Amino acid sequence: MNNLVYVLENFGRIDIKLKEILDRKGISRNKLCNMMGTNYDLITRYYNNKVTRVDLEILAKICFVLDCSINDVLVYSIQK
Repeated sequence: MNNLVYVLENFGRIDIKLKEILDRKGISRNKLCNMMGTNYDLITRYYNNKVTRVDLEILAKICFVLDCSINDVLVYSIQK
């Protein structure tokens, strides 16, 4: 049996652009927390791009409340 293993040395990264969206719309993290009904620490992790596991419900709420697309919030890039 021939097993093939592909090693990805650089598979890129996904960045959360919540800070840019909030800055552009003039909305504070505190206001977003109130609009979403969630806590400040959670939003701060998304705001600072410090999330290790994304919550799809939180992402959906962000998109709904901020009237934006998931493509506005998450950006995939390959580092060269």
